[in-house]
Amino acid sequence: MTSLPPLALHNWTIGFIGLGLMGKPMARNLHKAGANLIIHNRSQNVITELKTEGMHPATSPAGIAKAANTIILMLPDTQTVDLALNGDNGVLKDFKPGTLVIDMGTTEATATRAFATHIETAGGIYVDAPVSGGTIGAVNGTLSIMAGGTPEAIEKARPVLSCLGQSIVHVGSVGTGQIAKAANQVIVGLTISAVGEALKLAERAGADPSRVREALKGGFADSRILEVHGQRMVSGDFTPGGKCTTQRKDLFQAQKLANEHGLFLPTTAQVMDQYDRVIEAGFGDLDHAALIKVLDLVEGS
Repeated sequence: MTSLPPLALHNWTIGFIGLGLMGKPMARNLHKAGANLIIHNRSQNVITELKTEGMHPATSPAGIAKAANTIILMLPDTQTVDLALNGDNGVLKDFKPGTLVIDMGTTEATATRAFATHIETAGGIYVDAPVSGGTIGAVNGTLSIMAGGTPEAIEKARPVLSCLGQSIVHVGSVGTGQIAKAANQVIVGLTISAVGEALKLAERAGADPSRVREALKGGFADSRILEVHGQRMVSGDFTPGGKCTTQRKDLFQAQKLANEHGLFLPTTAQVMDQYDRVIEAGFGDLDHAALIKVLDLVEGS
């Protein structure tokens, strides 16, 4: 009887910190690929859930570092990454030389380079590998991954990244993955605003926005945003794949990066203001496609 080939990550022990909308399905895909998963998250409900699937909890990021030789961070912001790495119970408190750390969240590029220096000084390897594709891509393992690090670090991380994404681009040195993600989020945020205005225009002028969306597909106005977020706008289902608050944070980080290099992004600033209005109206935890609601808020004012 022919034995089955080993799973891609059958001999890997991976620590995963951050099991939110994106992190939970990503951890599941690594587990399905054969990895031994050590997990940590602030909220314990998801830990209980994933423990029943065969993953092993750690009580702190330091506990993750003690148990795993590869660590993935999928955290909501730069401050949380800093705490996970450098805090009192952070990764660096029980760090082993040779450990690979991969930050797959959306973190400030300048801070990323500092975090990489801390890890490398401790004898580790650092890759920034933020992703695009939302929860759909996280569940299906079809994320687009933009990676920064040395060529050797990227190759060491590639077996892990290949289980999570269908496109892996080595952008350049550490931090350039996050620069690419900042550019990605500018395009995403501004395109959501444009799609929302277009569909609201169609509706107000007397056309069915769902039919207008169909008519635009295949032409120059077509995009993944029109396909996915446009459908959310048409259906009114704003179950979050990515939250308004997260998109606003990402636009702020992009504008901050631009300012660091003597650049101002005027349209990014306008869309960030639109997200502020939507968040202030209580829609911050909805999908970022809920930005279309700003048009009703403007009209109401």
